[in-house]
Amino acid sequence: MGRMSVGKVIVITGAGIGLGRALARRFAKDGETVIALGRTLSKVQAVADELGAPHFAVECDVQSADSIRTAFAEIAKRHPRIDVLINNAAIYEPFHIADATDAQIMEPILTNFAGPVFTSRAAIPMMEKGGYIINVTSESVALEFPLLSIYQSSKAGLERFTQSLSRELEPVGIRASVVRCGPMMEEGKGTNWNPEIALQFYQLCAAAGIDMMKRPISHVNSVTDVFRALIDLPGDVRLTHVSVEGRHP
Repeated sequence: MGRMSVGKVIVITGAGIGLGRALARRFAKDGETVIALGRTLSKVQAVADELGAPHFAVECDVQSADSIRTAFAEIAKRHPRIDVLINNAAIYEPFHIADATDAQIMEPILTNFAGPVFTSRAAIPMMEKGGYIINVTSESVALEFPLLSIYQSSKAGLERFTQSLSRELEPVGIRASVVRCGPMMEEGKGTNWNPEIALQFYQLCAAAGIDMMKRPISHVNSVTDVFRALIDLPGDVRLTHVSVEGRHP
């Protein structure tokens, strides 16, 4: 009976801003218990403080397997069982491969692909039948955006991993899904891209037939409905891939 008071225990990576923060707010409002993970503790702690108890924040850099082990050990002290893991943390930055630093190449691979693998490994032993892992990917897997080769590749790898993971976990009753997202907006959210590269990115997108200024964009709050619907699916339904696109209302 005690677990009923906390609803589902939902772990969200990258919960300090954007879609992750919107999901944290949505699920807290719905009566679930949210555990907000983020590399910058102050950001996720601010979210946890806003939401109040029983929600809480844990510092976690998903680029580091050790950081993930430490974070999930901390979670286990308060919640030995978790119901949902949402791998939302991501690095998104356009750049030319020829000019890329080691960090520009490695950080998206670690954050966008290896990170969800590490967190899934940590979460699965804490899940029971009915558990759910949701991995957030990008429309850039299907659309040929310029200057995003590493980002696209990391997200494509995550989609393939999720397909295999779904089959692997089927015998124990844990589901795994991809939510492939199009453009989303949140008030006050910007980028720290190199201005020159950002301009090239938008120009090259337009030349490729992708006009970033005219494409419809969804609000992060609206996209949370998709995750709510997935988590609420009946136990005899499996939905391994969902594509979410913006539209002009």
